[in-house]
Amino acid sequence: MKALGRVYLGPEKLIVKAVAAYLAGGHILLEDVPGVGKTTFARALSQVTGSSISRVQCTPDLLPSDVVGFSIPHGVSGEFTFKKGPIFSNIVLVDEINRAAPRTQSAFLEAMEENQVTVEGDTRPLPIPFLVVATQNPVETAGTFPLPESQMDRFDLRLSLGYPPRDSEIALLTQSRRSVNRQPVDPVLSFEELKVLFKMVDEVTVAESLIDYVHRVGQKSRSHPSLALGISPRGGSRLHRPRRLPLHGPRCPCPQSRPKNRTPGTGGPKPLGDPGRNPGGGPAPPVAHSVFKPIVW
Repeated sequence: MKALGRVYLGPEKLIVKAVAAYLAGGHILLEDVPGVGKTTFARALSQVTGSSISRVQCTPDLLPSDVVGFSIPHGVSGEFTFKKGPIFSNIVLVDEINRAAPRTQSAFLEAMEENQVTVEGDTRPLPIPFLVVATQNPVETAGTFPLPESQMDRFDLRLSLGYPPRDSEIALLTQSRRSVNRQPVDPVLSFEELKVLFKMVDEVTVAESLIDYVHRVGQKSRSHPSLALGISPRGGSRLHRPRRLPLHGPRCPCPQSRPKNRTPGTGGPKPLGDPGRNPGGGPAPPVAHSVFKPIVW
């Protein structure tokens, strides 16, 4: 996290959440205005962990084959060779995902849920670890396609980076554009060490009280008068999955290590009313707090 902080000059709590989601095998949706470091953050995360990264710039004419890959004839023999798309990377940065047509957005569904893609009838596994970092601009919504609930359900965290603190922004302004983009970041983990961390996270025991709490949150969201759609069982699973990695607390996720910020990352709750007030279909903060606050841990 210290290595990430040398490149990304934003709040440390966002770095902690993103690292937790990555090690827990989750996916991240970043909603913010352009120019606040979303791409820089994703690239720095790949460099620190020694992971491969690819970028998909979404536009309305982007095709699913541009994401997952396609077969091309090879040489004189005419045999087809599969050319892998950018999704075959450890970290996939999907820039402005809501500008892609629904047909292309659907190319990420199988990948984000099952860590595999099916192309021309053949199922191909994706590399492990696999993380999708998707971005969307919550202000400019003209010509966009809101993410369906089935897509939102697959994100473990929904974050807003926000503008950097004054000192960080001044430090950024004093650096040249070239030095910011080319600042080297040495890997702090080898691939073998990364696999060990993933195994350790999978072996973490989650307290029954925490599972019961997540269940009650889901039940509350499904009967909330301001929500048209509550947290699904899959959303509940993704709600507690990053909590399996208490980076600043006890070794076991239990009531004593409950997170200070108990609002959901994405889970799936959808508020009633004008969708334009809350692009992306997730819960507005006041509604989310009204779901979480009455439930006693």
